[in-house]
Amino acid sequence: MGAVLALSCGRGALAFRNKDMHMTRRNAPQRRGLIATVVLCFAVCGAQAQVAPSVTDAARYTGLLSAAHRGDVAKIDKLIRNRADVNATDGYGRTPLHVATYAKQRDAIRALAKAGANLSALESDRYDAVTIASVADDEETLRTLLALGASAKLTTSRYDGTALIAAAHLGHDGVVRQLIAAGAPLDHVNNLHWTAVIEAIVLGDGGKRHQATLKALIDAKANLQLADRQGNTPLALAKSRGYREMVTMLEAAGAR
Repeated sequence: MGAVLALSCGRGALAFRNKDMHMTRRNAPQRRGLIATVVLCFAVCGAQAQVAPSVTDAARYTGLLSAAHRGDVAKIDKLIRNRADVNATDGYGRTPLHVATYAKQRDAIRALAKAGANLSALESDRYDAVTIASVADDEETLRTLLALGASAKLTTSRYDGTALIAAAHLGHDGVVRQLIAAGAPLDHVNNLHWTAVIEAIVLGDGGKRHQATLKALIDAKANLQLADRQGNTPLALAKSRGYREMVTMLEAAGAR
């Protein structure tokens, strides 16, 4: 997951850097703001990156953790019958459900849910299975989790965010639409004072998928007036980055 997040931020930072090169001294305040956002982007990405089980972790797994990673449903069922703890954790706080989600083992997810796995469990970095699937842009696993009753409404990560904010940040528009349909809070403000709308702009690259993400949020009636900590509205942020398509969408929706 770290590589995915770094790539997303890399695209955003590159866009800012190219724009900076053409700024004059008169644009110094805007330039400083853009540079600050780039720095914050990399800070957020470095800190938010989810930690999937490594090859070494997987090799050391036993019991339900091992079966979940391999997608061995028969073994999961046998271990559950023998009273294995369906919510046992590894050294990083990952339950078998987290492990199965990282490994995209959907049959294992169904078996664990049937056995009573906690669908809202948070691992050490406070990520639940829904947010893990959302960050991975894994629409099918997300669909499975939501169908089993997993919530799209949890506050997750050390930034007190949501799966929707994480997906909007990355421009995972299909995931965003699923989460909206599942009742994800549209206007949740994380402790960076950013909403999903703001993250789609300030941590996006202004490209097609981030545009589609913003459109999904606009269509769902997300609040377009909520500003960041400095008082910048989504429209102002889109204008400052030269994201013309986003500006057009926001203005058409009544953003100010």
